[in-house]
Amino acid sequence: MIFARVLGVKRALDCRYFTCSATRVADYTHAIVGGGVVGLAIARQLATRVGTSTVILEKNPAIGLETSSRNSEVIHAGLYYGPESLKTRLCIRGKQLLYALCSTYSIPYARIGKWIVAHTEQQQEELVKLYKFSQTLPDVPTQFISQERALREEPFVHAPNGILESPSTGIVNSHALMQFLQGNFEENGGDLAICSLVTDIEPLGERGSSGWDITILDQRSGKRSKFSSEIIINSAGLGACEVHNLILPQAQHRQQFYAKGNYFSCTRSRPLASRLIYPAPEPGLGGLGTHLTLDLSGGMRFGPDVEWVESVADLSVSLENLPHALKAIHKFLPALDCDTIVPAYAGIRPKLAQGAAAGAGPGFVDFYIQLESNWVGFVNLLGIESPGLTSSLAIAELVESFLYGSQANLGQ
Repeated sequence: MIFARVLGVKRALDCRYFTCSATRVADYTHAIVGGGVVGLAIARQLATRVGTSTVILEKNPAIGLETSSRNSEVIHAGLYYGPESLKTRLCIRGKQLLYALCSTYSIPYARIGKWIVAHTEQQQEELVKLYKFSQTLPDVPTQFISQERALREEPFVHAPNGILESPSTGIVNSHALMQFLQGNFEENGGDLAICSLVTDIEPLGERGSSGWDITILDQRSGKRSKFSSEIIINSAGLGACEVHNLILPQAQHRQQFYAKGNYFSCTRSRPLASRLIYPAPEPGLGGLGTHLTLDLSGGMRFGPDVEWVESVADLSVSLENLPHALKAIHKFLPALDCDTIVPAYAGIRPKLAQGAAAGAGPGFVDFYIQLESNWVGFVNLLGIESPGLTSSLAIAELVESFLYGSQANLGQ
């Protein structure tokens, strides 16, 4: 393992003396596989617990290099995911926690709001469904916008069949957020082991009752090392099913599916809108449709589309998808000059089913977040895609509550 704070493995492990059973001493209390925004949030939450030790195992040379840094950087309101779903509950709670955290610690963000626009009668019906659903939720305000107000505030936006406003939607600098989470985690004594690929996980005792032995491949030196932890938390994102399959028997193995999303940016110096613009959701679609997002400097970005791929290796923008993206963009922003659109970046979303839908309805797949009942000290997170960034702090609360029940630091 390579520790980000230049801690040697022997020094880092020698200073840990936390018992996981009467006969064995574990090197760590908590081992978290994956250093994306969700893994960082969980680690930060657990590192505050007195008398425990926490390590993050990240296979890449730095935190957040995969899905966490290749997304729209949107703080979602919680509109899309259906009643009683983890995505809805954790998105709403996570939104509240994230706004509070950003405000308290000066993490760059903006509550700029979002308009969801309709161009057909069917899309108009989807807006009505979203509005009615929002009325059943706490802290998810929505309202319909008149054409007069729309023309006054966003003259370039075309939405002949209606606009639903979501004022609690915002944007955040995801890199600054992850840097804060990492720093706060380390200030509380946590260890970050980079370039550390988990290659084997062995339960000790009866199904982990005496902890877990974890084998690491150092991605730089090629050397393997082993250490133990009382608890293992699978937050590996795109690699979460691989970690799951290291622990569970073959009959319970899961397959990961990958939805690539291509983003395009605009070279125009002044944006054509002052808020996020999303199309009305399309039932069964693997994403929320190609939409307009803004970065914190006002730059316009468009995406992501949905391109099902076999692996996570290719992160180049698929230029052949540009004509389709332009067609989608021109529906709500017809004045946009095609010559100002250039490829930006691509990201990949982990899915638990081929064709899994992003929103409620046919094909919807919820987050899988469980303290696995047939094991001791194994928390498993699968399919953590959007709204994972928004939900990250709430997911951290949930994981802590799994492990420590009523003693968890809920709401902090």
